[in-house]
Amino acid sequence: MDASTFAYNTGNPADWPAALDAVVAAPQNHKILLENDKVRVLEVTLLPGEKEPLHHHQWPSTLYILSAGDFVDYDAQGNVILDSRKFPEQPTFPLTIFKNAEAPHQAENLSKTEIIKLIRVEMKQ
Repeated sequence: MDASTFAYNTGNPADWPAALDAVVAAPQNHKILLENDKVRVLEVTLLPGEKEPLHHHQWPSTLYILSAGDFVDYDAQGNVILDSRKFPEQPTFPLTIFKNAEAPHQAENLSKTEIIKLIRVEMKQ
């Protein structure tokens, strides 16, 4: 599985509301581990059955995904933009991927037992 599986349309981060920044809009899911003028490192957690609030990621990121079960990611209008159940092959964890900035979206952990857990390194520009 390659990073293109996780590629989303992004848009212009300058147009996204500051109130929807991940750590502002979904602080229970995004914990800052380190932040300076070059990077912001987040610990991201979604419990089984949890749907996180609508939020965005304004900078390109490297994700180190420790664990995940089935999940769906929705855009700001509620349309499905990614459904892990439709992957051509199931990923093996841990998994490291790169993602461009992500427009407002919200992920839902469909698993009843698996926690989605990852470290996200956002590269400020």
